[in-house]
Amino acid sequence: MPQLHPSLQQRWSLSGQLAVVTGASKGIGAAIAAELLAFGATVVAVARQAPELEAQVAEWRAAGLDAHAVAADVSQEAGRQQVLAKTAQLGPALHILVNNVGTNIRKPTTDYSATEYQYLLATNLESAFGLCQGAYPQLQAAGKASIINVSSVAGLVHVRTGSIYGMTKAALIQLSRNLAVEWASAGIRVNAVAPWYIQTPLAATVLRNPEYLQQVVDRTPMGRVGKSEEVAAAVAFLCLPAASYITGQCLSVDGGFEVNGF
Repeated sequence: MPQLHPSLQQRWSLSGQLAVVTGASKGIGAAIAAELLAFGATVVAVARQAPELEAQVAEWRAAGLDAHAVAADVSQEAGRQQVLAKTAQLGPALHILVNNVGTNIRKPTTDYSATEYQYLLATNLESAFGLCQGAYPQLQAAGKASIINVSSVAGLVHVRTGSIYGMTKAALIQLSRNLAVEWASAGIRVNAVAPWYIQTPLAATVLRNPEYLQQVVDRTPMGRVGKSEEVAAAVAFLCLPAASYITGQCLSVDGGFEVNGF
């Protein structure tokens, strides 16, 4: 196979870059971490459950990849400080921040408790805002850095996932737009991705229902549920030097769902 021209190699490599990926022990987060590692990045993988996370990171390290584990709850300030302390140990600058952690409680709006509301906002939104804010000095020190917020098509259109989940995912898109403008002068690009149903443990709770799965497939022009690796590829592209003029955007990874009409 012919070698890429050196200029192309540089544009399509993350070698020498330090990345943080939250919610990285499984599903989309694990796929994103693996994709960034494959492009040459050093990755700090973050998740709440230490055994799952450490097993995944051990697998990556056994393959010769530069992965590190931080077991922390980034919905809390103390957890976010754990992550930032680790990145500060690994280098003077942070090049990539992927805010992927998220969860859902599927209920009618009138059935949510105040505790559930606060839990979803803290996990899905406060975690991302707090990490962006806290990581700013390290991102700025990189000279050129990238933040990716993992949103959802639920932040763009109505889907049957619950109003609070949709609110938080819409807010991540607007946060991305605001920071893209505010932080452009610091060399920080900020984008979002918006997946539709992806084969993950979180989605499996509803996709195991054959009738519901068929409804999802019927609304998706490509006629299938997506794969975690397909979201990861989009995230990695937005982090690469090849995407250096892209900021403030939300890329739907949805098999055509968002633009589908009748």
